Amino acid sequence: MQNAVEHVETMTTEEVFAAVQNLKKKLEENFVTLGQLFSMIKRRKMFQAKGYDNFKDFVEAEYNINSTLAGKLLSVYEIYVEELDVDDGTIKQLGFDRLNMIKPYVKAGYPDADEWLQKAEQMPVNELKQHIKEIKAKDKDKDKDVKDVLIDQYMERMLTWFNCSQKELNFKLALYFQDADLEDIKKIVKERQRQFELETQTPKEEGK
Repeated sequence: MQNAVEHVETMTTEEVFAAVQNLKKKLEENFVTLGQLFSMIKRRKMFQAKGYDNFKDFVEAEYNINSTLAGKLLSVYEIYVEELDVDDGTIKQLGFDRLNMIKPYVKAGYPDADEWLQKAEQMPVNELKQHIKEIKAKDKDKDKDVKDVLIDQYMERMLTWFNCSQKELNFKLALYFQDADLEDIKKIVKERQRQFELETQTPKEEGK
């Protein structure tokens, strides 16, 4: 294991705290060991020895490390070392950023851990980011129904027309609707919704 503290399980609480303090100075070089130590601190609730009720408050106050970052360090260690037993050379070569980027897909087995590790090893960081971004976009599109598509088209059209931000568009719409006759709008919306649902029904739904 990269920079591993092999006897970590037998270390005293104070030795663990001191090790974290020393290793965090060079986080990128020591991310595996830090994750290992954080995992043990959280699992054994060692933060209580310092008078803290939770891991989040402990790492932020004692080490000035954002709890989100500490959680990422912890999960990278638990997934790649404890669960997948990835070899030291691969972990060292990929580094914390790449391992963290592919972590959601490796954890979900999508499509499988080895393939994602290979992608992370072969692709430059920017290319890997773009690849993940494209996959997220495709997955998002898969989950969209016809209502989502209509909403996206409407928002794109309105934002382009007014040439403004989403917040500014919401403000403009609020100005438009504040004195409108809501009963008339409700009737129009109900009629258009009924028409939309009729037009977008599949043959199977029509036969129900």
